Amino acid sequence: MTPDDALQQLSHIAHERAFGRRIGSDRLIQVGLDALIAGVESPSLAVLAGPLRSEEPEAPALFDRVLEELGLTFRRPADPRAAQWAMAYWIAGQIVDGSLDPAAGTYLMWADVAYDLGYPEDLQPLVSCALNVNDWDENRGVSVEALKEEAIEAAVQLLSEQPPGERKD
Repeated sequence: MTPDDALQQLSHIAHERAFGRRIGSDRLIQVGLDALIAGVESPSLAVLAGPLRSEEPEAPALFDRVLEELGLTFRRPADPRAAQWAMAYWIAGQIVDGSLDPAAGTYLMWADVAYDLGYPEDLQPLVSCALNVNDWDENRGVSVEALKEEAIEAAVQLLSEQPPGERKD
């Protein structure tokens, strides 16, 4: 793992936590250890990476301190709709950069974002991809890989139309 990979992993978990995903102390500690081994430098990183068993409950606070020291802190927008749009763009970015399988990403978009936003038109191509992948069978005449490529293209399209600032519509 390179330092850049480790920083990306730290940033990814920061986003997951900001969007309400529960990340266990064991995973936070492992990510800290991975970053330390990769050569990332931060005053609190060694403390996060090597706590005593009794110190494990402190991992979330230590993780936040490491993020702050590295300039990786992410705060989800306070407005609920803006937060959902931020999540949509984050998921789309992961689909495009390959860190999230397109099938899993479009499913998250459909189940965790589009529904809460009332299925806006901008997310329809990704929702359609999720439905197509979910309903796929060998008799459809199209490969799963082709459907995943379609999902990547839909994510690229969403990102290309991303308005500046927080989206609240």
